[in-house]
Amino acid sequence: MTRRKVDLLVLNAEELVTLKGGSKKPFTGKQMTNLEAIRHGGLAVDHGKIVAIGKTQKIRSRFEGKQVIDASGKLVMPGFVDPHTHLVFAGSRDKEFELRIKGASYLEILKKGGGILQTVRETRKASLGQLVETCEKTLDTMLTHGTTTVEAKSGYGLCLKGEMKILEAIKRLNRQHPVSVVPTFMGAHAVPQEYEGRAEDYVELVSDEMIPKIAEKKLAKFCDVFCEKGVFNLEQSRKILQSGKKHGLAPKIHADELSRLGGTELAAEVGAISVEHMIFSSEDGLKALAKHGIIAVLLPAASFSLMMNRYAEARKMIDLGVPVALGTDYNPSCWVESMQIVIAFACRELKMSPAEAITAATINAAHAIGRAGEVGSLEAGKRADVLIVNAPNHNFLGYRFGINMVDKVIKNGVLVVEQGKMLRNPTN
Repeated sequence: MTRRKVDLLVLNAEELVTLKGGSKKPFTGKQMTNLEAIRHGGLAVDHGKIVAIGKTQKIRSRFEGKQVIDASGKLVMPGFVDPHTHLVFAGSRDKEFELRIKGASYLEILKKGGGILQTVRETRKASLGQLVETCEKTLDTMLTHGTTTVEAKSGYGLCLKGEMKILEAIKRLNRQHPVSVVPTFMGAHAVPQEYEGRAEDYVELVSDEMIPKIAEKKLAKFCDVFCEKGVFNLEQSRKILQSGKKHGLAPKIHADELSRLGGTELAAEVGAISVEHMIFSSEDGLKALAKHGIIAVLLPAASFSLMMNRYAEARKMIDLGVPVALGTDYNPSCWVESMQIVIAFACRELKMSPAEAITAATINAAHAIGRAGEVGSLEAGKRADVLIVNAPNHNFLGYRFGINMVDKVIKNGVLVVEQGKMLRNPTN
């Protein structure tokens, strides 16, 4: 029998996690523990896509690879999908870190012109080129830690010019960096200082001017809003999200992070693709998400970073049938680029099993950004975004933490990370 020649073979995986079967609908409940793992597995890749997956012996009998990677003793799995980041910003908030240690709350810092507003001042001053250069380094770090697709929100411009600059940076990053970057417009991240006391006027600016122009230029796929006491109330959030829908931007919503305002219920009302944070969400809100299949994007590193001593109720969500995803919430107050550490937090603080956390960080996360048909699982026809991890099985993700366990990253069928380091001139 003549073997088919393909670009790449990955063979001899101690455990190959596929997450097969989740491309059309996110996994819920007990499905989240079913990783469809193959012992001594292998896969074949050609022209950037997976063409076959199965036992190594079978793959080797059918295919001949131009490049062959031996994954003996290692875990092979889909690349991580990070469905919630605030990727593009300038400056840092290291001085506020000490204030949080001393007990200052997130909203207290914001009301004094810090937090988001501090980052807005720094980001407005930065050039497009400076933002792109900074973010390329961030994406390098994310990629070496296994993230192959990332959502990126705007929100540190808070004016049309500033928001468009950030979204242009995201567009450029998606074009020139190996990581796939999915853009979300979040002009409603806070009320800028020049609109202090005039929140309704700013909501009108976002809804009637920013959204139409950003949609016209096709700079974003989603529209997000920070629905929270002291930021944007339910009515204001509804207006912004409905404007986004009118102009073709699917709704997302930061909801019930610091208090129970009802943002989770609003997400069900407007047909959001996902709800983010959800630390104080009501049971009625969770049931509404389960009914409509809306993804709950949980961000345990944010709770840890803000020293809240409270986390989203992942176990209740899973038991109710809510599809759960995980993200980093990478931003200047939660400076974490690694989905590996997020999985460790999810296991310890959200009481998710390693299998549930991996599902949440791959295929369910892909659903949260509308990319489950392309990434998030290892199946024939999907992009070859593959991790080779220095671990004998999936339980080590969550169990071992504080180091980078990723050995190799394959992005679109090309080896881009080897021995945990970026390859500057990758070839397939």
